[in-house]
Amino acid sequence: MLRPRIIPCLLVHNGGLVKTCRFAEPAYVGDPVNAVRIFNEKEVDELFVADIDASVRGAEPDYSLIANLAAECRMPLAYAGGVRTVEQVERIVALGVEKVAIGAAAIATPEFVTAAAGKVGSQSIAVVADVRKAVDRYEVFTHNGARAARRTAEELAAWAEQAGAGEVIVNNIDRDGMMTGYDLDLVERCRQATGLPITVLGGAASLGDIARLIARFPIIGAAAGSLFVFKGKYRAVLINYPDRTAKTRLMGTGSGKVEPR
Repeated sequence: MLRPRIIPCLLVHNGGLVKTCRFAEPAYVGDPVNAVRIFNEKEVDELFVADIDASVRGAEPDYSLIANLAAECRMPLAYAGGVRTVEQVERIVALGVEKVAIGAAAIATPEFVTAAAGKVGSQSIAVVADVRKAVDRYEVFTHNGARAARRTAEELAAWAEQAGAGEVIVNNIDRDGMMTGYDLDLVERCRQATGLPITVLGGAASLGDIARLIARFPIIGAAAGSLFVFKGKYRAVLINYPDRTAKTRLMGTGSGKVEPR
């Protein structure tokens, strides 16, 4: 049965765990494997790890890091970064990763998504839409926001379903790390474009933001980076996540009046 998921997003840069603002200025916040261990104890629904170097550098995925993360992870793990071939997808899944997220390669080689889904199953393939708002359109970008894909978020979401992907991950570049709330208009547009599960990134400042997202879109992945690695107005590094009672209340009421642990 499908249900909402609350998903910490971890960014890896030069082997370390970082947090960005609008896809720039990566600030070191710790060791990714240690972060996974902490999130294990907090019983998170799912974890999303993105290597923000691999696609930009044209590098292979860091299989050693992926293997270490998967070995530690006691929750479903999604990975993104540098994935360009079906063979890479198969290798990553074989390491214990449940879901491989594809961004730049989905734009450059559309048939790749179909071929990958045919090998490992649609449930293991997600298409990533990193977007910026331009007047009344949400335009997709790749390579950490450096290259325009000449597609809207809605177009990519609809195409992902046709291509055989099992999920769409929508990330608002302009809200990344800004903690100004999710862009619900963006989510609504993507929801209308596809019947696939959607995970939303970019802007979450509080559990109230997650509650409002779930109240409006009951079957949704509510992902966040800063919210789960920082604490307080001075952004002290502190990995946190709502406990079971708080999460149940959060999903059931939409009030967001809960505290992370």
